[in-house]
Amino acid sequence: MVRSKYFTKAQEFDGMPKLTDFKIIDEEIDDNLKEGEVVGEALCASVDPFIRAYPVPPGAPIIGFQVLKVTKSMNKKYPVGCKVMGFSGWRTICKLSDADVWYKVNEGQNPTVSLGALGMPGMTAYCGFLDICKPQAGETVMVNGCAGAVGNLVGQIAKIKGCKVIGCCGSDEKVKFAKSLGFDQVFNYKTCKFYPKTLKELAPDGIDCFFDNVGGQLSSDIMGCMNKGGRIAVCGAITSYNSKQPPMATMVQGLMVFKLLTMRGFLVQQYKDKFPEALVEMQQWIKEGKIKIHETPSSGFENIPRSFIDMLSGGNIGKAVVVMS
Repeated sequence: MVRSKYFTKAQEFDGMPKLTDFKIIDEEIDDNLKEGEVVGEALCASVDPFIRAYPVPPGAPIIGFQVLKVTKSMNKKYPVGCKVMGFSGWRTICKLSDADVWYKVNEGQNPTVSLGALGMPGMTAYCGFLDICKPQAGETVMVNGCAGAVGNLVGQIAKIKGCKVIGCCGSDEKVKFAKSLGFDQVFNYKTCKFYPKTLKELAPDGIDCFFDNVGGQLSSDIMGCMNKGGRIAVCGAITSYNSKQPPMATMVQGLMVFKLLTMRGFLVQQYKDKFPEALVEMQQWIKEGKIKIHETPSSGFENIPRSFIDMLSGGNIGKAVVVMS
């Protein structure tokens, strides 16, 4: 048996999560392993918006991704001493089945990158954007939440594909960050007085692809500026995650009919068979300097909930990660 700690949901979230909504639980883990299982010590943990969206009941462990160092193994793919990226929740030590491990982390690679550009956000950006939006060189791509973990990568991939890229985010600092990545035009949605006017100024020829992380009225206005045959990948709706009442927005059905739009939601897990291909290409783009990585780090297992709340409040630029030591 080995001792471990994990975070549980102490009570139901009421709007924006609070520190008192989380509780640390001590547990003993049976390290007598079955074939395919490993035990690992967490090196870093990810905080992501999807964690807020999933209906985890009070008393249940918080879900999420971590990079772990394998300390005991009954899996030939993951020997003792190697690092793995897995869906383990927020834990200090955990036991993972083969299905819980996404992949083995390359030696010499910064573990936190496996939670960002080479983790769930990177796979979300690569697979969702390329499969659903099918960008073509010369087209105009719109990304909201463009300074976040997924959005900034979508914009960079769109530039690699030869597109004009427009983004929006929630602060002037984030606008500057997105432009440093190569976004052609970026605006601060919090200070923008009228979305349709700004969108038409920044995309006078219309928008062909829209990667939607946010939802709400801004997303409806973006659809109103799209060209016929436009494609929309719906990754999330962060504007509603902490709302006690669903936010109101203009209906989009008419726009979809007359503009012949294609709109599709997706979950990154559905693309798991494409992850090896995506990882190879993302690693190459990082090596070539075509994908730039930016993280908002914090440290200490006990500080994971604070980092999570800061991220939901817009306090991160790029990927928010927590290093255990």
